[in-house]
Amino acid sequence: MPLTGPQSVDRALAVLDAVADAPGPVSAKALARRAGCSLSTVYHLLAPLTARGHLVRTPQGYAPGPRIAGLHRGFQRHLQPAPGIAELLPRLRRATGAEAYYTAYRDGRITVVDTTAPVTDTANPFTPGLEARAHATAHGKALLAALPRPVRRRYLADHGMARFTDRTITSAELLEAELGRVRDQGFAVSVGEADPAYTCLAVALPEPRGDGSVHALSVSLPTADFRHRRSAVRAAVTEAAAGLL
Repeated sequence: MPLTGPQSVDRALAVLDAVADAPGPVSAKALARRAGCSLSTVYHLLAPLTARGHLVRTPQGYAPGPRIAGLHRGFQRHLQPAPGIAELLPRLRRATGAEAYYTAYRDGRITVVDTTAPVTDTANPFTPGLEARAHATAHGKALLAALPRPVRRRYLADHGMARFTDRTITSAELLEAELGRVRDQGFAVSVGEADPAYTCLAVALPEPRGDGSVHALSVSLPTADFRHRRSAVRAAVTEAAAGLL
């Protein structure tokens, strides 16, 4: 990723991202390679990150620190989620037998904000954080369909439409037609478009927001399971979203 600010700040953030994205603790040498700097420089960057609690040093290397949890809570709080969303997600999971998600568009980005999927479930294709596959996911399509067209076109121009499976829509014209269907039917579905084994279904929350953000509720489950329970899953998600109004 190209530098976008003071070099030391960009490198510190690259170090933080590298640790967050890693499956386990990361050594200082590996972080120096990732940040493109010397080992002495990376130690200089690690000092304030550990002092502030963004990282912790373990015998195996550096890992995310306790401050990260506070940042995520702050992010959720500033999004001003619909009241009751935290309690609703596990209820929706019990009702559908599928993992449930709360996602949002804000300021040119789509984020998976919260989910019932355990953090240890590495097979789950939809994890909290920035969503780079909005055109291929149900929650992404539900959010994009709810945006004004100029905002939607700018989002797609910034993030692209990469192909993830042979079912991924990579044409802006075809996606626009798909989003029209989403608006007409009131929900979005992605069958193996982001991950070949999973289907997701989403409903945008129509609550007006003054900050230009749009929020959505969704579930994901194995495609074979979804085909047998499509109507029931759709009804449960739609009912849950209506209960937040």
